[in-house]
Amino acid sequence: MPHFMKIDIIGAESLGVRGLCCFVTVGEQKILIDPGIALGFLRHHQAPHPAQVAVGEVIRKKIIQAWGLATDIVFSHFHGDHVPLVDANPYQLDAALVSNLNSGVRIWTKPADFLTAKERKRSAALKERLDARWQDWSTEAGRLRFSEPVPHGEKTARNENVIMTRIADDSVFVHTSDIQLLDDDTVDRVLEWQPDVLLVGGPPLYLEQLSSTLRNRAWQNAVRLAGSVDLLILDHHLMRSLEGLQWLDRLSFESGRRVFCAADFMETPRRLLEAQREMLYEKMPVPLGWHQDYAEGKADTREFQTFLSQGEKF
Repeated sequence: MPHFMKIDIIGAESLGVRGLCCFVTVGEQKILIDPGIALGFLRHHQAPHPAQVAVGEVIRKKIIQAWGLATDIVFSHFHGDHVPLVDANPYQLDAALVSNLNSGVRIWTKPADFLTAKERKRSAALKERLDARWQDWSTEAGRLRFSEPVPHGEKTARNENVIMTRIADDSVFVHTSDIQLLDDDTVDRVLEWQPDVLLVGGPPLYLEQLSSTLRNRAWQNAVRLAGSVDLLILDHHLMRSLEGLQWLDRLSFESGRRVFCAADFMETPRRLLEAQREMLYEKMPVPLGWHQDYAEGKADTREFQTFLSQGEKF
């Protein structure tokens, strides 16, 4: 008997943090994908504004809560905005906060052959810290399937890669992580999975070094997906700049299909806080030394939390 699939996007750039974390409930399975968070340690030569930090605290708590409920956890790759870290900075998810939760939960990830040197180190540290049953992408689990590793963005010799996740029951949900729409073959694989709902990490338009060729490739692939998928959600790198919002709206207009960001899908205000970090500093001045004090537990976000209840669109 098919089950109603519930998709909650917990963390993404349009929700105020770096990441692409979601929690999918279908039948008895509860699948947490990419349970990490970051705020962009420096952007425009500025540390995260305390209002960003306050939003990050709320989302981190949601990730921890979902971790405790999950039957399955997926690490698409080991970048710090996608997994907990043993050496987390104050704005990420410290592995110690989940190390004693949900003993024996299944964690799915890439096999060692596909890990970079840095990922290998992080993977080993997490395996030592977390009480879990570690699996790799080559095994299916109930409604879960995984792709073989695909490029993290453009196909290069650096061998950066991610695994994509497919969850199927009454409908098909696909989480692609950081593909960035920069590799045609990867998009072909996504379409072969015939998703009804698709969550994609879009192109990093905020990076000046992203060539016009790659920008055009990402656009053409986005058009392909918009015309083929019932519900397309684009976020992550794409929403690190206000240009990303314009790109998304233009895609909706030119494809004739509404394309969502994570905030749209979750029916909450768009909060591109990293993209508007400079504006936040202008609007809400930050006491000198606040970040150091916060890291040492001598400061908190209380005076900036009114931002959370104002429902402002940034």
